[in-house]
Amino acid sequence: MESKWRKIWGLIGLLLLNFVNNVSSLSLTITKVDCVYEIVRSEGDNVSGNFVVVDHHIFWSSDHPGIDFSITSPGGDILHSLKGTSGDKFSFKAPRSGLYQFCFDNPLSTPETIAFYIHIGHIPNEHNLAQNGS
Repeated sequence: MESKWRKIWGLIGLLLLNFVNNVSSLSLTITKVDCVYEIVRSEGDNVSGNFVVVDHHIFWSSDHPGIDFSITSPGGDILHSLKGTSGDKFSFKAPRSGLYQFCFDNPLSTPETIAFYIHIGHIPNEHNLAQNGS
C-alpha cells in the first residue's frame, strides 16, 4: 500500500514540476509532417530542448533519409533547421513572444516515433523584479 502512495505522490510531483518550470515532453508518431506548438510569453526567454527518433538504430538502414526538423518563430522566420537526422539539441533566445512551431517531417511513409522535450525559461528583468518586490 505504501508503494502505491509513493508512486501517486511521485506522479503528482512530476506534474507540478512540469507545470511550474514550463517543461513539456511528449512522444509523437509521425508518418509525414507533424508540428508541436508552444507559447513563449516574453521576448528573450530561453527556449531549449531535444528530440530523438526512438529505435532508429534498430530499424534504419544506411540509405534511410532521416527526419527533417525546423523551428519557426511567430513572425514566420526559420530559427533552426535540420535535414536527415535521427535527433538533435536546440537552444535559442526567443526573438519575440508568441506561438512557436516545432515541425518534424518524415520523408518515408513508415511511421516513426519521436521523443520530444522542450523547456521555456523566463528570466525576469530588473524592472519586473522591482515591480514584483514592492
